[in-house]
Amino acid sequence: MAPQAHHHRPTLKQSNKSFKSKHASKGSLKTAAKGKTESLGGAVGTRKAVEAGSKRVRLNQQAQKRDAKQRTSREDAKFFSTSSGGGKVPRVVTVVPLVPSVSTERFLLTLLPSLGLSEEDIAVISSKFNEHSSILVPAPRFKTTLLLNVVPPLQLYPTLDAALVSDTVILLLSSVDEVQLEGEAILRCLQGQTGGVNIVSCVQAPASNPLTPASRSLVQKSLLSFSRYFFPDVEKIFCADTPSESLILARSLCESLPATIHHADGRSWIVAEGDAAVAWEATGHDNDSPEQLGLLRVVGTVRGSSMSANRLVHLPGFGDYQVAEIVEAPPLDGTVRRHKNSMDADSGPRTLSTPDDGADDLTSHNVPDLLANEQTWPTEEEMMSAPAQAEGSQRKVKRVPKGTGTYQAAWIFDDEDGDVEEEEGSGSEDMDDDAAELDEEGSVHYDHDEVEEMEEIELDTREDRYQDLAPEDEEAEYASYLQSRKRAQQDDMSFPDEIDTPRHIAARERFQRYRGLRSFRTSPWDPYENLPLEYGEIFQFENFAATSKRVVAEAIADGVEVGTRVIIVIRDVPKSVVSSRHPSSPLIIHGLLRHEHKQTVLHFVVQRNTEYSEPVAAKDPLILCVGPRRFDIRPLLSQHVRGGGKGVNNVHKSERFLRHGMATVVTTFGPVCFGKAPCLLLRHNPDSSVPDLVAMGSFLSSDPTRIIAKRIVLTGHPFKVHKKTATIRYMFFNREDVDYFNSVELHTKYGRTGHVREALGTHGYFKAHFDGPIQQMDSICMSLYKRQFPKWSEAYKPTATVALLSEEEEAGMDVE
Repeated sequence: MAPQAHHHRPTLKQSNKSFKSKHASKGSLKTAAKGKTESLGGAVGTRKAVEAGSKRVRLNQQAQKRDAKQRTSREDAKFFSTSSGGGKVPRVVTVVPLVPSVSTERFLLTLLPSLGLSEEDIAVISSKFNEHSSILVPAPRFKTTLLLNVVPPLQLYPTLDAALVSDTVILLLSSVDEVQLEGEAILRCLQGQTGGVNIVSCVQAPASNPLTPASRSLVQKSLLSFSRYFFPDVEKIFCADTPSESLILARSLCESLPATIHHADGRSWIVAEGDAAVAWEATGHDNDSPEQLGLLRVVGTVRGSSMSANRLVHLPGFGDYQVAEIVEAPPLDGTVRRHKNSMDADSGPRTLSTPDDGADDLTSHNVPDLLANEQTWPTEEEMMSAPAQAEGSQRKVKRVPKGTGTYQAAWIFDDEDGDVEEEEGSGSEDMDDDAAELDEEGSVHYDHDEVEEMEEIELDTREDRYQDLAPEDEEAEYASYLQSRKRAQQDDMSFPDEIDTPRHIAARERFQRYRGLRSFRTSPWDPYENLPLEYGEIFQFENFAATSKRVVAEAIADGVEVGTRVIIVIRDVPKSVVSSRHPSSPLIIHGLLRHEHKQTVLHFVVQRNTEYSEPVAAKDPLILCVGPRRFDIRPLLSQHVRGGGKGVNNVHKSERFLRHGMATVVTTFGPVCFGKAPCLLLRHNPDSSVPDLVAMGSFLSSDPTRIIAKRIVLTGHPFKVHKKTATIRYMFFNREDVDYFNSVELHTKYGRTGHVREALGTHGYFKAHFDGPIQQMDSICMSLYKRQFPKWSEAYKPTATVALLSEEEEAGMDVE
């Protein structure tokens, strides 16, 4: 009988009984300790039992999400129809002309009849727009109200302020003229700032060259492609040249809903509903002084989140202020509002919120203890004698050889000018036979005994003796400066952090503030070591993430509800806030969260604008825009760890330049910021009315203990090589420097690591040993690190004043 062939089992899968498992994984043990039920990926029997009803569970989850979305949409639609007080909440619409040739007046005259207004109402509203560009416009046809804001063409900051609080932004384009660089810069900034705002693109044709049916399709297709390049959610291009087309635009403005109405980050704001809604009342007797303080009353609707009188408010361009009270305002429709707890309809407006003991104050800096750093101040006699000394130092007489010019005489040191050779006595060397010699600083000294013919010359030491260069020379030097900046950026990319060891000064003195690290990622570094005095004036949070959650939750729960029309009264507001405000920009009040007035260290994650090609170095002056706030900063740049983690020692390498294609952390001093607020980095462009967009990003954290370490790399050349040992030169130039940096680890560009063994001779040569054979073409490197600290930021002040003066004020200035 033939033997049977051997066959394997049809499957090698093994399913153990789950209740007999003796070797549980760490994850399962943690899950069991937390009291969680078994997941779907557990036992086979459990997974099969759940799969039977998985479709039913999935359909139920989808139904719940659909119902929640529909319920949110109904609440958002109700927000603009009726508020809690019975009045209508106006929709904030901002018109942004991107081309100077478009006419906003003609655009409004075509749009207003589509809202259902009569000719008389249109005439009244048009006359108001000639004086103020932010007014309330009723829309009877759609049973709503619009708050229209028309910003000036190609004005960045008014556009950002208005778009930040708008429900819809209309980009007004031209069918003939293209958008220039200034308009594209505004679109880039809007792209980095706006979130949850409806973007509507509208084309306007000149009256002399209207759109024809043949050209309409091509123009709209081209403008749609241009708009989607910046805002991919734009669906179509509207037109307001004809009544039928303007009706479609009006329906979209009055019926579409913004993406988010109730913001989850606790941010609240109020937009003044018309110029009549702003009133300033003096609290003193001097009402004519622009610095006179008073009460500012603004009528508007609470938006975004709840607003409390305990929190500070921010006026863009004017600073932070305290709230005196928040009072109930009458509704827009003029109906009489009855109070729930009162039978009398004329009981007067209610006070909705007043500050209590927990209200925030205007303290922004901490008071450090400087008793240990006592400073000696000059006496009154020294202060009085300072002007006399300054006046006497403007002219000076020197005895110089005959024929010496004024320029050469300025570099000659006399005995009374600080020549210390006589005081040092025998320590000075004998003079050579020549009458003139150069000292170590390159200054000229004359031996007056050996020069027979001397004369006295008068020198002018005043600072105003400087003379400007010729325009062509100034342009040539500026071009050379720009070229040097580009060359420095290229060198930093090719040879990052590499510097040459100076020969005229000892390396142990030049780099005495630097230290070596065995491991940049894990070596300990005390974050409170050798802090500057500025760190004594800032505030630090023990747990910033937990504080942020608590502050946001408190802001959402407390205060006046969203959609309530109120009168907010702000105390101690200068009169200049009202008198110098541009009529074309609406008055906006932004509510701040708790602690957001206090100074601390801020970190932002930014990505460089791909269309900006100029080099941006660390500590270059930039303009930081964070929500409604703007600052002049000189930021530090550092690497961003993937995931935003701190690492083991919270040490991050600084960057010399802001590079393309990589996320970079920007660090500066500034007021506290909570949430993921978007930010913009701008740079002033003298050749354009709109600043250049350098980078955009968002807020990362507030962490004063984050260490930004500047790295320098000293390089040397292997002079003699024997397997793993080499003699290194040109890294140091004296024996003392080798002994000073003896403990710092070495590395090579080919990946070897080593250490210094011993110094050789007196010219800086030393012997080093590495973990592998060294090649002759390799370079020996030593990395040194120094902590960098940020600089103070200042509130941004525009170079040109945009406020318009009245005829009486201009006449008064002329008289003065």
